[in-house]
Amino acid sequence: MSGRGKKNVVAAKPALPSRKSKTARAGLQFPVGRIHRLLKRGNYAERIGAGAPVYLAAVLEYLTAEILELSGNAARENKKSRIGPRHIQLAVRNDEELNKLFADVTIAEGGVMPNIISQLLPKKTLRDPLESGDPAASQEESSNY
Repeated sequence: MSGRGKKNVVAAKPALPSRKSKTARAGLQFPVGRIHRLLKRGNYAERIGAGAPVYLAAVLEYLTAEILELSGNAARENKKSRIGPRHIQLAVRNDEELNKLFADVTIAEGGVMPNIISQLLPKKTLRDPLESGDPAASQEESSNY
């Protein structure tokens, strides 16, 4: 038989399953695969389960988002368009739970929280009664002379 009657039919290759990263499958931004590799190399345990890096990536992503949101608010209050170490410090120290988490952490170039001890503030003095416009006080004042 000659090749005239037959058509060259190329067999269609089966479609490869679309590759999706662990990060995309988990719906996260933080790299699940990298965290898994670092957990294995860190000798934290003999074996690392498949769910551990996903959970850790989710926790780290949540904490980062929380700190960034609060720091952004602090930067906006100070009329700045960029977040700096000072804004991170203000955000962390004003939030009760983050302050507890970062209790032993020093943020470089973060400064200190604004705080004036009440004893250092000037004492409030009584105003001169004549200035207040109180007629009873002005009569008492004139009777003393």
